[in-house]
Formats: sequence, structure tokens, C-alpha cells
Amino acid sequence: MSDENAPFVVSPKLEEILQSLTDRAFAERLRRVYTAAGQAITRLSDLDLLQYETAHVDDSPDLSLWEEMAPVIRDTVMDVNALLNVIREQFSAQPAAGKAGAPLTATVETRRAKDATELLQGWMQQLAQGVTQLGEAMRNPAVVSDRWTLLAELQRLRARFREQIGNLVFESASAFGPVTRLQVVPGHEAEVKAAVMVRALVADLARIVSARLAKVREAEPEDVQWNAQQLQTELDAFGRTAAYRHLRAQDKRRVIEVRGRVGQLSIQENPRKHELLAAVEELDFFVRTLSNVNQRQVLITHDREVWAACGVRLERATGLLGSDPTAAARALAETAATAQALYGRDARLDVFLRKVRKQQLAQLTGPELRSTLETLQTLLAGLDVM
Repeated sequence: MSDENAPFVVSPKLEEILQSLTDRAFAERLRRVYTAAGQAITRLSDLDLLQYETAHVDDSPDLSLWEEMAPVIRDTVMDVNALLNVIREQFSAQPAAGKAGAPLTATVETRRAKDATELLQGWMQQLAQGVTQLGEAMRNPAVVSDRWTLLAELQRLRARFREQIGNLVFESASAFGPVTRLQVVPGHEAEVKAAVMVRALVADLARIVSARLAKVREAEPEDVQWNAQQLQTELDAFGRTAAYRHLRAQDKRRVIEVRGRVGQLSIQENPRKHELLAAVEELDFFVRTLSNVNQRQVLITHDREVWAACGVRLERATGLLGSDPTAAARALAETAATAQALYGRDARLDVFLRKVRKQQLAQLTGPELRSTLETLQTLLAGLDVM
């Protein structure tokens, strides 16, 4: 857990924006909102739902579930309301920065401050609506009586709150000039890294499950139990990864459900092949749907940036092929290392990236260097990141 009493410090880019404002009173009000926003995002991210999960999906509803989750629900509301209160105190019915008769630069700043204020107030309304929706969800028997449904809804709402608060910071800061989310949104870098990690490990899980499915289809009766045991081990290994922790609750539920069925088959002396095959086919289909993580905006933006960076490096490598092959090989190695952040986006690129992990690209020469470079160029050119 993070230190709740540690003061949150705004990013260098936000600090630069605040220092550039001539209206120091407005800058201080904005600083208080950004500080509160950073604290809210931190607290809304700092929750390990694993402690509330179970190894089963058919638990009967009981009051103990509500007793366990009530403090988390309460803290979620309090964390969002703390930010809302700061925005209301600093920007409700507040005049825009600047004064009548001010010079042109102050007039521009006044307009930007007005835009930022309106954006803050707009997101404040959306956050307030979210708190209301959270309250309504917690009064819905269909939600609060089922552990996994409650976890999924709470996880979804906390993620949406973090996204909205990030938008609040990003859009209001953008009113004063061009910025990126990485520069100004608290926790954005950690969120991107988590999404990239989940995508990569889910891609590997899909490959493992696909291979296991092929083996089950070919298995003789005496090999069915062994395959069930191997799949059980593979799912247990995935359950210990950091990616599993970041999965949505409803996705974990599906994994646990199949894991339970496979576990039952693994202890039977003569399990039926068609039962294991049905379980693995269901798991294979489900794991493939997890590739939808690529549609998350945080990954779309990230992938565009990585793709562009790879393109620049590859262009440099291509230009060096004739004059300095050694430098071209180093540039190729750097590009491949950068492209690893795209692992899980495209199956063909994944095959290439797994292969080059075992190679010393910086030492390639001659035709092999050129062909490897051209292969990566072709794969990146065919990547849909726009």
C-alpha cells in the first residue's frame, strides 16, 4: 500500500504550466485541484482485489461478502468526493483569471483559464454522476449478492473514475498548450506498463492453450489425464503472474471456472476426452477474446508512439546499410527492442519478436542483416495502429 499521508507532487510539466501563469492565485487554485486529482488516482489504483476473490465461482451469496467489500466501496466514494470538494471549493462560481484592461498576453491567459475552468467543471459533473451510479449499483441485489459481479462492477467503476480524473487533468492542462498524457496525468505511465504486460502475457497464454488444444485433439485415451494435469499446471502458472492480477474480475471468473473443470478431470483415472476437449476449446476461444485489450485507448496511443519510433529507427538503419553496416545492425537491434512493447498486437510480429529475442541482432552482417531489417519493416508496415 502507498503512504496515504505522503504529499502528492505534480509532474514537472504541470509545474511548468503553473509557473507560466501570471495570475498566481489562479495557478494556486489549479495546483490544489491537480494535487487532489493525483491523490485520488493513487488511492483508486491502490487496491488488490485478489484478497476478495475465491477459487470458486459458485459461492452462495451471504452478508459476509457485503461486510468485506463495504469499506472498499466507502473509500471509493470518499476518494472521489474528496476531489469533487476541492474542485467545488476552488472553481465553483469563481471568476476567470485576469482583469479588464489587461494586456494582450493576459487576455490570452484569461481565455485559456476560462476554458480550463469549464473543462474542470464538466468533468466534475461526470464524476458526480459516477458516484450516483455507484450508489445505485450497490443497491442492486443482482450486483451485491454475487461476489464476482460485485468485484467486476467495483473494478469497472474505479477504472472509469481513474480515466475521468486523468481526462480532467489532461484536458484542463491542454488548455494552456500542447501536452501528452504521459507528461501530466498521474499514474499514466504505470497504467501503460500494466496494459502492455497484460497483453504480452495473455498472448503467451493464448499460444500455450492453442498448443495444448492441439495435443488434446491428438491424445490417446491414456494421455487424456496427463494433458489435463499439464493444462492445470499451465493455468496455475498464469494465475501467479502479474498479468492475472490486472485482469478484469469477469475474465478471472472464466479462467477459474475452466480451471475447476480441468482440475476435476486431472484427478480422474480415466477422464473422458470429449469433456477435456470441450473445456480446452472453450478456454481457447475465451483467451483469444482477451486480445480485445488492444482496443483500449491507452494501448492504441502507446502503440502509435512505439510504431512511429520504430519507423524512425528503421529508416536510420536502412540508410546506414551501405555506409556503416555495424551501425545499421545496432539500430536494428534497438528497433527490435523497442518493438517488443508491441508484443501481443499481431501474431506475425509476435513470431518475429520471439525469434529475435534469441539472436544477437547487433552482430548481424551481410544478407542476413538486410533480410532481417526488411522483414521487420514489412511486419511494422502491415500493423494496424491508426
